[in-house]
Amino acid sequence: MKRCFLLSVGFFLLLMLSYCGTARRGVPMFDPVDIENQAVAQGEKVYMSYCQKCHPGGEAGLGPAINNKPLPGAMIKFQVRNGLGMMPAFKEEVIPDEELDNMVAYLKTLRKAKEE
Repeated sequence: MKRCFLLSVGFFLLLMLSYCGTARRGVPMFDPVDIENQAVAQGEKVYMSYCQKCHPGGEAGLGPAINNKPLPGAMIKFQVRNGLGMMPAFKEEVIPDEELDNMVAYLKTLRKAKEE
C-alpha cells in the first residue's frame, strides 16, 4: 500500500514537472521591446543583473519561465523579496525598492509586447 502511494505521488510530480517548461524553449516569444522609458530601461538592467541567469530571456532555465505568468506587480515583488523553492530571496539591501519597481515595470512591458 505504501509503495503504491509513493509510486502515484512520484508519477504525479513527474507529470507536473513536465508541464513546467515551455514548448518554445530557446525561441523568443515576441520581438525585442523598444524601451524608451528610463525606469523601464533601468528595470531591464536590474533584470539582467539578477534574474537573467536563471530565467534567460524570461524563458525556463534553472528557474521556470516567467514570460507566460501574468502575476500582478505585488506578487512579483513578494516572490523576489521572499524567494520561493530554489529561488533565493533578494532583500532590500541587494535590490532597493526603486530598482525592484523598475524591474516590475520592465516585466510588465515585456508582457504587453507579448500580447501584441
